[in-house]
Amino acid sequence: MDWSSLPSLAALRAFEAAARHQNLSAAARELNVTHAAIAQHVRSLEADLSTPLLFRSGRGVALTEEGRHLAQHLSAGFEVIAEGVSALQRSKEDRPLSVSVTPSFAANWLMPRIGGFWQAHPEISLSINPSVSLIDLRRDGFDMAIRFGNGKWPGVSSELLTTGEFWVVGSPKLLNTKSEISLKDAGTYPWLMDLHMLEWRQVVEDAGLDLNTVDMTSLETNELVLSATVAGLGVSVHPKSLVEREVDFGTLKQICSLPRTDLGYHLVTLPRPLSAKERAFRKWLMAEAKA
Repeated sequence: MDWSSLPSLAALRAFEAAARHQNLSAAARELNVTHAAIAQHVRSLEADLSTPLLFRSGRGVALTEEGRHLAQHLSAGFEVIAEGVSALQRSKEDRPLSVSVTPSFAANWLMPRIGGFWQAHPEISLSINPSVSLIDLRRDGFDMAIRFGNGKWPGVSSELLTTGEFWVVGSPKLLNTKSEISLKDAGTYPWLMDLHMLEWRQVVEDAGLDLNTVDMTSLETNELVLSATVAGLGVSVHPKSLVEREVDFGTLKQICSLPRTDLGYHLVTLPRPLSAKERAFRKWLMAEAKA
């Protein structure tokens, strides 16, 4: 379609509304513009088409023959557009809410709690997609994402979900020689680290432990790191939100806390109003994060 050959869409909408109401003021109210704006759009459209479309009739307006034909086609066209938009909106409401999360967050924070959301909102289907890949919400078709960082990502809105406090942890069977262990002491133990989590490594080094001087084993995912830590193969560092349950259960022991206010897990969305499903999931997430 050659859009350059068509008049302004705003002028076409204004004319269609004026023709349907046969009143400029009523058209202005429908489109939330002024009476003068509707009149200007109609005059502009008549000039572009070199054809009179409306004329004054009593307190309103009437259509010329050309105007009547154009109004019929515009009404049909706008109705098709409205039906297409409505169908898309219905389709979006019917499909599951698609959320991208990191595998560690999914396994250690989200999934142990998700039963509460299902119970509270059985009408909302969720599609949870664990991935460490860099995603584009619009391009990849995700409604929301949960990612770790400082929240300063271009083109999206982000809200802090969990604080940036980090815990250095180890298995009680590995740490049974001391009741109190400092970060410096932890440097005498083998270390386990997700090789992709450079920010986590920096947190430890900023706290004063040079990880280049420790016995370090790098693993591909944080799930492997956590499993190896629980098995007593070394100590590791994680956001508090990912390991506090293991510490509460006694399968891991906290060595020390490393507060970081500039980092944390964030709920990431496109900068637009949230749908009802998105608002419900966000509200639940924020409540669980504060619990």
